[in-house]
Amino acid sequence: MNLIKKLGIIAIGAVLMAGCTPKSAVTQSSDSNTVSESSATESSKTESAAADTNKDMKKIGVIQLVEHKSLDIIYNSFKDELKELGYVDGENAKITFQNAQGEMANITSIVQGFEGDKQDVVVAIATPVAQGAMSLTKTTPVVFSAVTDPIGAGVLTDMNAPDKGMTGTSDAVQIDKIMDLALQITPDVKKVGFIYNPGEDNSVTNLGLLEKYTKEKNLELQTVSISTSADLQTAAASLFEKVDMIFVSNDNTVAEAMPILTSEAIKAKKPVYVGADSMVMDGGLATVGIDYTDLGKETAKMVDEVLKGKPVNEIPVKVFKDDLFIYVNTDTAKALGIEIPDSIKNDKKFVEIKSNK
Repeated sequence: MNLIKKLGIIAIGAVLMAGCTPKSAVTQSSDSNTVSESSATESSKTESAAADTNKDMKKIGVIQLVEHKSLDIIYNSFKDELKELGYVDGENAKITFQNAQGEMANITSIVQGFEGDKQDVVVAIATPVAQGAMSLTKTTPVVFSAVTDPIGAGVLTDMNAPDKGMTGTSDAVQIDKIMDLALQITPDVKKVGFIYNPGEDNSVTNLGLLEKYTKEKNLELQTVSISTSADLQTAAASLFEKVDMIFVSNDNTVAEAMPILTSEAIKAKKPVYVGADSMVMDGGLATVGIDYTDLGKETAKMVDEVLKGKPVNEIPVKVFKDDLFIYVNTDTAKALGIEIPDSIKNDKKFVEIKSNK
């Protein structure tokens, strides 16, 4: 009898334990499922938020022909102005910068990459890049910068109503004003040299303007063409033996190696007049022209218009030909033994540049 009672007590205890254990296990399992479902929900929300952020982020592609001071100034001021306009790289905008290193093959490759990436807008810095980016205009608006002669380059036919899918800013070189300045500073000049890359349409355009000017002023003009910046030193040394001064416009091949040309000028004790303020910074004697910072800022403003939905054909090309400054490198003038006339130094548009600054 006692045995039966003991067995009954053991059985009741087992049932009670069995009843408790599953309840705890089920509760833990339920909590685990709840946590798992909550994590999945949070993960889904995070992925959705990331997708929305990527969707709202503006994709801005930039192609620069080559690294040299003029184009670098444009790009840096472009980025700064974009930030002022509210486009912060990595936050609400993705700026993809590509340097073509002066090679047309690289431009083609970069353009193809941007086609695949589906940029919202592409910025083409310098004439050859604008020409190389024309295929992009079928799907992507293009804003160019520093294109001297957009019509001559074939990127549009109407400056006021761009008709080939791109618009932008033009840095028309003031040939007449620069040459007038040259004759003020060095009035004994009779023979003018010109170095350029015939593969750059902007330089071909400027050569035509220089030919017209020298003919009207009864000056002798001698030209030397180069295909790469590596050719510049030999070309300059040879040309300096035949002329009184050298003029270079905004040729990118020359600008890339401007310090080399400056060195040859100082050796020859003959001046180099240039087509851009940045080339004066690199040792050119003088120019009359725009501030390339303004060029970059205006390019950014055009990009802003495009990103806000304004069609390219409703954005006229901005030609920088007013508000010009006289830039003179006084260190170069001293090295050449040239005295800058007071009439130039006292001009309110005179800007003194030092090579070491």
